[in-house]
Amino acid sequence: MRRIRQWRVICKVMSSSVTLTDAGLSTQLSIYTSKKIDGHPLWASRFLLTDKDICISVHRDFVRAGSKIIRTNTYQASVPGFMKHMNVSQQDAIKVIKESVSLAKQAIAEEEDICGKKLNVQVAGSVGPYGAYLHNGSEYTGSYCKEVTKEELIEWHRPRITALVDGGVDLLAVETIPCSIEALAVIQLLTKEFPNVKAWISFSIKNESQISNGEEFAEVANTIWEVGSKQLIAVGANCVNPIYVTPLFTALIKKNATIPFIAYPNSGEIYDGVEKKWIEKDNTRKMTDFVEEWLNLGISYIGGCCRTTSNDLQEIAKKIKNWENKIV
Repeated sequence: MRRIRQWRVICKVMSSSVTLTDAGLSTQLSIYTSKKIDGHPLWASRFLLTDKDICISVHRDFVRAGSKIIRTNTYQASVPGFMKHMNVSQQDAIKVIKESVSLAKQAIAEEEDICGKKLNVQVAGSVGPYGAYLHNGSEYTGSYCKEVTKEELIEWHRPRITALVDGGVDLLAVETIPCSIEALAVIQLLTKEFPNVKAWISFSIKNESQISNGEEFAEVANTIWEVGSKQLIAVGANCVNPIYVTPLFTALIKKNATIPFIAYPNSGEIYDGVEKKWIEKDNTRKMTDFVEEWLNLGISYIGGCCRTTSNDLQEIAKKIKNWENKIV
């Protein structure tokens, strides 16, 4: 059995191509503005209303760095969130979320004009967890997961997903999910109401084996894949300390090596949801130092999350290219 599992991993590594996603949108956006981003209830999503040109610039930075999938600036966006914190109507909130797709596509088109060729970059609609709307750091603990039902989560996610799909996304990035019930709610919503929409689901992580609410990553990821494989392009982890990626996916490989994996860690710093600030990392290795071992695990989609930038993407792109040259 062990030899069979190892052979599956080797076959997966040798046959799969690697797709570079993007990096931390808020971090990259901070290059263009002196306005405080971290700590606001809408974080970077409010710039969809106040600074659209900056949003386009950030997307362009990621495309220029080599990203083949860029996410819309909607992780912290929601219809009730825009209505509450930006004083807009429900109709206008939906319009803003739809327009986020157009801004990402405009960035791609502008880079294609400069390059004089088609870049084949896809737009993924960023779908953050319910905890991000609560603005209390609970997407990193999953503390709300026992207080809401699957039906309530479906109702909450529906307006944003509808707006993103109507806006023309190529797929959805369902990310930083801290518990299985929310992942299952999104899958049920997609299956019943958006059967032609592809997505990935990535979890926020507590340690080297558990997602944020304490459930085992390998168990949850495998269950999610079994339930949603018809529409999922990958399952994985994001905004995770890079030191946890290898043990997390090693355990998942033992459970099911055939799942397409996605990983886009943060820099290793920890976000304090109470103080609304990032705490310095305590490890000396950069996030990009881990890339080759992730590639050897067969992770198909790699990028960065919070506190990573387009510079990190350029370095990851080089490592992917070098690695692919080695296995050819």
